[in-house]
Amino acid sequence: MQILAIVVSLAVTLVAVALFGKTIGHIVSVIKLGQPAGRTDDPGKRTVTLAKETLGHTRMLQWSHIGVMHWFVAFGFIGLFLTLVTAFGQLFDPHWALPIIGHWFVFEWVSEALTWTGLLSIIGLMAIRLRNLPRRSGGEDGRYSRFYGSTSWQAYYVEYTILGVLICIALLRGLEYQLGDGEKFHFPMTFFIGSGLFGGLSEHGLENAVYLVAMIKILISFAWMITISLNATMGVAWHRFTAWPNIWFKRKADGGTALGALQPIMVNGAPIDFENIEELDEDAALGVGKVEDFTWKGLLDFTTCTECGRCQSQCPAWNTDKPLSPKLIMMGLREHAYAKAPYLLASDDDARKSLPELVLAEQDKPLVGPADVAVIDEEALWACTSCGACVQQCPVDIEHVDAIMDMRRYQVLIESSFPSELNGLFKGLENKGNPWNMNPSGRMDWAKDLPFEVKQVGTDVESLDEVDYLFWVGCAGAFEDRAKKTTQAVAELLNIAGVTFAVLGDGETCTGDPARRSGNEFVFQQLAMQNAEVFKETKVRKVVSTCAHCFNTLKNEYSQLGVELDVIHHTQLLNRLVRDGKLTPVAAADSSLNGQKITYHDPCYLGRHNQVYDAPRELLDIIPGAQYAEMPRNQTKSFCCGAGGARMWMEEKLGTRINLNRTTEAVETGADKIATGCPFCRVMLSDGLTAKQADGSARESVEVQDVAQLLLASVKRGE
Repeated sequence: MQILAIVVSLAVTLVAVALFGKTIGHIVSVIKLGQPAGRTDDPGKRTVTLAKETLGHTRMLQWSHIGVMHWFVAFGFIGLFLTLVTAFGQLFDPHWALPIIGHWFVFEWVSEALTWTGLLSIIGLMAIRLRNLPRRSGGEDGRYSRFYGSTSWQAYYVEYTILGVLICIALLRGLEYQLGDGEKFHFPMTFFIGSGLFGGLSEHGLENAVYLVAMIKILISFAWMITISLNATMGVAWHRFTAWPNIWFKRKADGGTALGALQPIMVNGAPIDFENIEELDEDAALGVGKVEDFTWKGLLDFTTCTECGRCQSQCPAWNTDKPLSPKLIMMGLREHAYAKAPYLLASDDDARKSLPELVLAEQDKPLVGPADVAVIDEEALWACTSCGACVQQCPVDIEHVDAIMDMRRYQVLIESSFPSELNGLFKGLENKGNPWNMNPSGRMDWAKDLPFEVKQVGTDVESLDEVDYLFWVGCAGAFEDRAKKTTQAVAELLNIAGVTFAVLGDGETCTGDPARRSGNEFVFQQLAMQNAEVFKETKVRKVVSTCAHCFNTLKNEYSQLGVELDVIHHTQLLNRLVRDGKLTPVAAADSSLNGQKITYHDPCYLGRHNQVYDAPRELLDIIPGAQYAEMPRNQTKSFCCGAGGARMWMEEKLGTRINLNRTTEAVETGADKIATGCPFCRVMLSDGLTAKQADGSARESVEVQDVAQLLLASVKRGE
């Protein structure tokens, strides 16, 4: 038995290690096909972030019970590695233990604790997977399971491998107890296995059992290594190795998610200078048109995807029956990258011609197009609202939104292939400086009925040095009737609080957010540079904005053009003014208005993209007589209204409407008022509410209002 165990174990180990090393080399070569990406700034911060997210499992713990179980499994995988070393020693001597620490009670206790917690946790995770099988979930073919579309056999194989290894460790500890002097002190959690299962065996029988179980443990471990070495795209296994660099090289060294600012188009690792674009190499890709146009970090992202489906479970497009799943996008790009890699890595044309037909077919496959011919379904690409739920939920810091937006850029700028509705958006932005194609001369119409004068830069003040804030009205706030009410409410509140402000009037143009999120980086750059010039001329420093999209763009993206601004959202400023006693909410005199229930919808570009969650809620909480009701999906797990990613200007032709899904959730809280802090959200929720009121599923008295309007009504009661 001993000779057989040694020969089989060593033979399998040698094959596994050789294949594993070869596959690691292949994975590295594929990732290196990507374009440059500077991700080595602040190595200290990056290392701290890596430690927090791995040792602390901070992102995994967004789903608390699953995160806890995964922690024990992950650190059992790492912490019990020395038991594999022990198993090799036991092939030669069943009494063998690691030098120095092998019989140290701390090492033994920790090993046994990790074994049992790992066993319980992997069984729990297996039960969760079985309970959430796609066939048991709602939607077409169980699409509402987060495991829908994942490669099931790989997940089961990995789970049963872990289970088998942990069982072997427990059995070996029991055998060691029987072979030793029987001190329970050294086997506090496994002595009963030895006495219960192996109590009747002779010493020779115990030794043979050690050889057998040690061999089985080694075979299970290295069979797993062989299996993943033959499957470089087996993310559910490879993420154990690739997650570490993927987290270290994440976009934000301080640990933030890859949200907020969208990165500029990069060529050779540097942003494109759109003012001198004619100097650009004609072969340079504007966006991503081929898988090798992604950065190496993008290719590392695809490789790292664990197929856990957290992103899919939170995606508003997927949850309303659209073809977009962030997980399936990552999986599709990964499979394509590795299938195409032999062609890209071939040394010359002759080598490429000799490649299998499947590889050559992959080389000819378009990246984006109809679902039956392309890697990525064009309908899926344009279904994205850029809400960031996928990025927020990903436990290994995959940057899904960046990948989707880069593919959109290529479709718009190079292929001129995009939804026809965007023609009107682009025309309005280019010709009139706003997405509604309205005359810029009407940008001050919202202020006509206010009982005080709104100062305009260039007319009433020469520069923003003379006032506290530039009030950035935004296109919606100037032209959209519902959003105008928010603009007026904020202006009145600032006036009551004694905060001085001025607006740009017809000198203001769109920040460019709709253009950038729809892939038209060229129009974004035009608009942004125009605004940047105005900001420099008028000495803008502090800005308050009512639009979450304008807020995000001014705060996070204009710095890419050399414009540094101190930008605050109106809910943040108003909350500060209330706390400072400059605004005082008052209870309604009419008792029927007291006790009204208010719920709040988190705008994606205010919440997930910029972590502003508390200020609007604190304002609503402080309104006397109001009751606050939270929706089930809120804050980091809030559900999108459907307007982001330029979807505001595109029709929802597939599935059900995102805004109806969210409005239904708001109405079901029993709220009288649905509050939000973004004009896009207000439009979408208002339209959803109108539809629900029309079919009788919502009360006629329910209203959608901005937080500022609710605060103003409360403040004016005291006048």
